[in-house]
Amino acid sequence: MEPIYDSFICPLTKQVMKDPVSLENGQTFDREGIERWFKECRDSGRKLVCPMTQKELKSIELNPSIALRHTIEEWTARNEAVQLDMARRSLNLSSPESEILQSLQYIQYICQKSRLNKHDVRNNELIPMIVLMLKSSSRRARCRALETLRIVVEDDADNKAILGEGDTVRTIVKFLSHEQSKEREQAVSLLYELSKLEALCEKIGSVNGAILILVGMTSSKSENVATVEKADRTLENLEKCENNVLQMAVNGRLQPLLNHILEGPLETKLSMASYLGELVLNNDVQVFVARTVGSSLITIMRSGNPQSREASLKALNQISCCEKSARILIEEGILPPLVKDLFTVGSNQLPMRLKEVSATILANVVNSGYEFDVIQVGSDHQTLVSEEIVHNLLHLISNTGPGIECKLLQVLVGLTCSQATVLNVVAAIKSSGAIISLVQFIEAPQKDLRLPSIKLLQNLSPHMGQELTDALRGTVGQLGSLIRVVSENLGITEEQAAAIGLLAELPEQDLGLTRQMLDDRAFELIFSRVVKIRQGEIRGTRFVTPFLEGLVKVLARVTFVLGEEHDAVSFCREHELARLFIELLQSNGLDNVQMSSAVALENLSQESKNLTKLPDLPTPSFCSSVFPCFSRPPVITGLCRLHRGTCSLKETFCLLEGQGVEKLVALLDHNNERVVEAALAAVCTLLEDGVDIEQGMKVLCEAEGIRPIIDVLVEKRTENLRRRAVWAMERLLRSEEIAYEISGDNNVGTALVDAFQHADYRTRQIAERALRHVDKIPNFSGVFPNLGGG
Repeated sequence: MEPIYDSFICPLTKQVMKDPVSLENGQTFDREGIERWFKECRDSGRKLVCPMTQKELKSIELNPSIALRHTIEEWTARNEAVQLDMARRSLNLSSPESEILQSLQYIQYICQKSRLNKHDVRNNELIPMIVLMLKSSSRRARCRALETLRIVVEDDADNKAILGEGDTVRTIVKFLSHEQSKEREQAVSLLYELSKLEALCEKIGSVNGAILILVGMTSSKSENVATVEKADRTLENLEKCENNVLQMAVNGRLQPLLNHILEGPLETKLSMASYLGELVLNNDVQVFVARTVGSSLITIMRSGNPQSREASLKALNQISCCEKSARILIEEGILPPLVKDLFTVGSNQLPMRLKEVSATILANVVNSGYEFDVIQVGSDHQTLVSEEIVHNLLHLISNTGPGIECKLLQVLVGLTCSQATVLNVVAAIKSSGAIISLVQFIEAPQKDLRLPSIKLLQNLSPHMGQELTDALRGTVGQLGSLIRVVSENLGITEEQAAAIGLLAELPEQDLGLTRQMLDDRAFELIFSRVVKIRQGEIRGTRFVTPFLEGLVKVLARVTFVLGEEHDAVSFCREHELARLFIELLQSNGLDNVQMSSAVALENLSQESKNLTKLPDLPTPSFCSSVFPCFSRPPVITGLCRLHRGTCSLKETFCLLEGQGVEKLVALLDHNNERVVEAALAAVCTLLEDGVDIEQGMKVLCEAEGIRPIIDVLVEKRTENLRRRAVWAMERLLRSEEIAYEISGDNNVGTALVDAFQHADYRTRQIAERALRHVDKIPNFSGVFPNLGGG
């Protein structure tokens, strides 16, 4: 390198002069230095003097020293060329770290000094050599190389293009995932500079993981603010490329794609909508997208363009899957065009594959729980539950393929889940006579068809129980198909829970259905499933509770026909159903299981008096018949004190065994009124005509059941409970001892008086008799015995 000449140095700045100028006295300074000196003199109020001679200047005119300037520039150029060559020789992986760092630092210096120097760096092929330093084992060298590359390419499209050649961009992206935050920061800054060149945007986005990492950095709380901002601005630049926008959407940055749908040209709108239809979105994102572009997508769907309708339908399908987003789409007006697309026939009709998408969207939005009886979807103020609309849905269900049929069945499932709309659908199904065709779907080979059809029939069963029962009892075999679904050994599926739920809702008193289930050995299968669940052989699924509830209710069905079907009695004996139902009373947390078990025990207990074997008394002797006062009645031991015969839990279903009474009494304090009602009804069988009522009272006393019955009466939780409690109390008060004990309880008297005044006619009569037992009402028939005479 050439030495620095003294004449090149400014006396003020002590640096090589960039723009040498001379004063009137011939002294030479750098323009910037002397101008600063003059300013300081003026600011301090001093005279303008030469800084070297300290003599006052008559003129402050600055004369450029052109020759000296050219000499300095030539000297600088020669030295920079030498230094650049030295840097070039140092930029190899075998050089010491200090030399590499010094060389990179010098390249940064000359590039920042002049943009023209960036051309020299490019022309001297230094860019590939700097890139090579990214492979250095020195972290400081790698970091300095990234920083140098950023400076080299700033505001220089040619340098950016050279850096974008080969595999360099991929190498830079790798630094985004480095543990060292300094390297990440420099890599992001460099990518940001490169992303300013549109030609490189696609290349950056094509590097596997680049956009994913950048998106992650924008939401990171561990990165510094500057890095996050650079990552965000880099992504903004990358949005110029459509493929990058799609990648961003895949990786959770949806706003660019949504902006294209809102503001882009039609072709871009359609391509973005189509891609949106392929994304899997979580619920929160679906809501965000529905709010942002739901209205725009519906507008596109309304157009007659087949491509537009297809793209928008696919996108709407993806964002209608959660309840909140579906409700947004409903409010944006999705239902009318959706229903129109489904029902339109002719030249403008949708192809079947798109009708299937429309049906899927309709199924999604209907299951949002919206009030569909108030939203107009057609002319003449029609709603989704108008008779004509439901008839059209039923027609499509019967005349299209499985793909559409299963979705439209789901639509009807959603409409029948709401108490506000189920009766409209029931009326339309009845008027169309479609119940037979709906039942036939139970036998469909496709599970996607069977499940919604069974769920629909389950929803209809409380309102069309007899019609469904008649259809299932036909010779086609749908009842058997339902039983086969229940019996599948695949754990417990939603389909099995729905199937048993449907059977559980059918009228219990239908003897023909129960007879057919006995003949088909359906109850045996149901019994085995209950036992397996109780033994833990089947467990751990989210449908186990509704499945067990349905099984127990269907199993209880057999107890409703004990008087008419001897096979039902035999089945209950063989499988000891009374014992099983007593055990099920303790299924805490399963209210429906407890309720069905109590109902079954009521039926079994009512039949006990008919099944009890009364003892055969010996024929009295001649003397006993002539002189009965001298004979003693025969003493027979082992008889049931309630039924006065030979009883057992297994053979006659007597509740006195197996702690049945105690467990029923325990349920009288249940917080579910329906469970209490069922338990009380079963307890009341101990006080019915045909049994020894006095012994029944004693059994209840021993089981501490009197006070819970009183509590039920006093609490008056429901009208049915009051009716049952009044009946039981009247029976109990027939005992003078119990009447004496209770007569002092004002709460009982008040409850009975209230029932006497406000209950139904039958209950008022019973309450009147009860009040007479405790002398709350005088017995007028004893005072005026002939009052009824004519």
